[in-house]
Amino acid sequence: MKFDLHVHSEYSKDSESSHEDILETALRRGLDGFAICDHDTVEGGLVCAKKAMELGLEITVIPGIEVSSSKGHILVLGVRENIEPLLSPEETIHRARKLGGTIIVPHPFKSSSHGIGSFEGLDIDAVEVFNSRCLFNAPNRKALAEAIRLGIPGVAGSDSHIPEMVGQAYTEIDASENTMEAVLRAIREGKVAPAGKNTPTPIILKQMSGSVKRKLKKKLFGRA
Repeated sequence: MKFDLHVHSEYSKDSESSHEDILETALRRGLDGFAICDHDTVEGGLVCAKKAMELGLEITVIPGIEVSSSKGHILVLGVRENIEPLLSPEETIHRARKLGGTIIVPHPFKSSSHGIGSFEGLDIDAVEVFNSRCLFNAPNRKALAEAIRLGIPGVAGSDSHIPEMVGQAYTEIDASENTMEAVLRAIREGKVAPAGKNTPTPIILKQMSGSVKRKLKKKLFGRA
């Protein structure tokens, strides 16, 4: 099965992707599911999962969150409660475990995206070794090399902030059935393989342009 494990929706301040557009793009690209990982809130993932169910879509939406730890970002999948930001990575992971979360370190060596850097010694389930939003592949290559060295499963995600990015990268998951529980269990068991391709540069630049405009608007008018 094909899952994009790193998607942002309009519940992230740096994204304007509606759940309708995300779902449409995911279905068009043949995904079996995806994880909504908005910045420091699970609300977007919960709302999107509910919408997919209400529409009767044959796609699995995993609620998640991209937590801003004191050293960088950490993805927590399959939780329904927020985790306080700016805790240490170890405390963030401890709280995620108490909530039953599946833990992935995203883009660890991409400093412009608040990568955590070294993940050696952390209690994690997987590492994002292919992030399609990287303009240059050096951070992905370093993440893959470290994951192999430490024996940690590698996954992929688009890190989508606009609908066009959804599914550019995805993880092939050998799960027994297409349910959130089975998919998360397969991730924890390492039954995963990164796949996909880099997001085309014009699409990345479009997303970056939108981000700059939002920041300027907030600075000038005091709102996002």
